[in-house]
Amino acid sequence: QVHLVESGGGLVQAGGSLRLSCASDGRTFSTYAMGWFRQAPGKEREFVAAISWSGGSTYYADSVKGRFTISRDNAKNTVYLQMNSLQPEDTAVYYCARHTYYHSTYHYESRESYDYWGQGTQVTVSS
Repeated sequence: QVHLVESGGGLVQAGGSLRLSCASDGRTFSTYAMGWFRQAPGKEREFVAAISWSGGSTYYADSVKGRFTISRDNAKNTVYLQMNSLQPEDTAVYYCARHTYYHSTYHYESRESYDYWGQGTQVTVSS
């Protein structure tokens, strides 16, 4: 069992920044890709960003490319999402998740590729 705990959400004005963190208690953290997803009210959970197990490869949804940065610190078992130039449409609950397969980024954009999820952290961007 792997537990993921997100933090760093909050209320911010449009144009502002937030950094989300996701801490894992798994000893194998450094061998799995990680992803960030978000879910706005009335919408499906959607892919935001993913990072390979080493951090050498990163992937982004078009809607956040150039504004968000995903990173990880394997020594701290933590993955981050730096969010800049936030807009009201970024308002959602943000979830981190661990990829199902060891040393894989297969279908990183799909929710079905992840087996462990955090509880989520709310991000609200006011206009």
